[in-house]
Amino acid sequence: MQKISPMLWFDTEAEDAANFYASVFKDSKIKTIHRYPDAGQEVTGKAAGSVLTVLFELNGQDFTALNGGPQFKFSEAISFVITCEDQAEIDYYWEKLSSVPEAEACGWLKDKFGVSWQVVPKDIDGLIQSPKAMEAMLKMKKLVIADLKNAK
Repeated sequence: MQKISPMLWFDTEAEDAANFYASVFKDSKIKTIHRYPDAGQEVTGKAAGSVLTVLFELNGQDFTALNGGPQFKFSEAISFVITCEDQAEIDYYWEKLSSVPEAEACGWLKDKFGVSWQVVPKDIDGLIQSPKAMEAMLKMKKLVIADLKNAK
């Protein structure tokens, strides 16, 4: 068991989100689904038997999705970084995850659940060393490795 793992708070979409993410990332799976018990319905407002949490694994990293209600929403203050080997991998994750075009900037995107992701090449720090490359990146939505290299 890993010492630190993310817990994502959803209104009612925890199982849908876990299944979606497991379909996008290779070597991923749903591990366990816990349901709300009969007791405590008056406090939680959740029906007995409805999904409480889903423990899932993405590329060896454990995550938990919680159906906690509508009180909290995701923001760009927290994001997950996907380090990609090449442009094909960037393109794959961008196509699968990007769902809010107006939220896209500098390799950041937002998925259909409101979770923010950064889809970046493995050598992003080296690619944006020059001011021209940094300026080029700041104008991009999805990062294009060739354009960053040519901007140097």
